[in-house]
Amino acid sequence: MARIAGIDLPRNKRGEIGLTYIYGIGRSTARRILETAGVSYDKKVQEWNDDDLSKIRGYITDELKVEGALRSEVQMSIKRLMDIGCYRGVRHRVGLPVRGQSTKNNSRTRKGKRKTVANKKKVTK
Repeated sequence: MARIAGIDLPRNKRGEIGLTYIYGIGRSTARRILETAGVSYDKKVQEWNDDDLSKIRGYITDELKVEGALRSEVQMSIKRLMDIGCYRGVRHRVGLPVRGQSTKNNSRTRKGKRKTVANKKKVTK
């Protein structure tokens, strides 16, 4: 069982894809890790021996910020934006899109389920 940074990697996937299950590691970073460790991209996770695993684990712990440390850093960055009251921080606080997207029709992911507002009835004379 390959366990790196507290994550069990899927055994039957290629190493390049298996490493992406770790938060903070994408395809290009996974390729760089395997390149420096001297492991083939196409080698499956279950085919890694202990030496390969220790090289990969060592590189990740020494060079990269992953999982809990990275998540807390991202949250601290968002909190800093909210504390200084900048535009991006205000958008985070209100729960609206941060990167300039239109909000008239879209952005349901950030805004949540629709809240229907009933219109006023006309007064008859």
